[in-house]
Amino acid sequence: MARYTEAVCRICRREGDKLFLKGDKCYTDKCAIQKRSYAPGQHGQGRKKLSEYGVQLREKQKAKKYYGLLEGQFHHYFELAEKKQGMTGENLLKILESRLDNVVYRAGFAMSRPEARQLVSHEHFTVNGRKVNIPSYLVKPGDVVAVREKSMASDKFKAVLEANASRPALNWLSVDKAHAQATVVNLPSREEIDLQVQEHLIVELYSK
Repeated sequence: MARYTEAVCRICRREGDKLFLKGDKCYTDKCAIQKRSYAPGQHGQGRKKLSEYGVQLREKQKAKKYYGLLEGQFHHYFELAEKKQGMTGENLLKILESRLDNVVYRAGFAMSRPEARQLVSHEHFTVNGRKVNIPSYLVKPGDVVAVREKSMASDKFKAVLEANASRPALNWLSVDKAHAQATVVNLPSREEIDLQVQEHLIVELYSK
């Protein structure tokens, strides 16, 4: 499966927003987008007026990169969102937030979504007491995501939990840091999702 393997800070600069792809570096003054807020490349500082299609495409690309998805995966989630009641754009974001790798990151069990994806793949987490190693697994309200007992003994998880100790709590996740587990209270509302994206533009793009 194809994955982006170059400097991820270039992605944030290309999309013009902080996507938190580099772990703890994103929370410091070393963040690339704070130092160089223009797009990468020779013509990155030039002003370009995007077409309507270009604006819609950039919104979709931003959301894809934020959650670390390929086009096929992202389009699949869009199709799921269309079938649900309610606004398709908000449904899409709720589905993306319910991915296991995202929940692991949101709960403070990983420094970034790419790291969360790797940790899930390496079987460090359980859902409702059962081992799950699929990052795209979609959690539901009431599910309990926990770090496996043997993984908790590693210095890696101890360091991550300590580093994320001050991370603000989320209303839709109940995190028990002492036992390294998080309960999904409900799926987040649009106001609780901090992604700066205009999801209606994504809907318009796929509706063409």
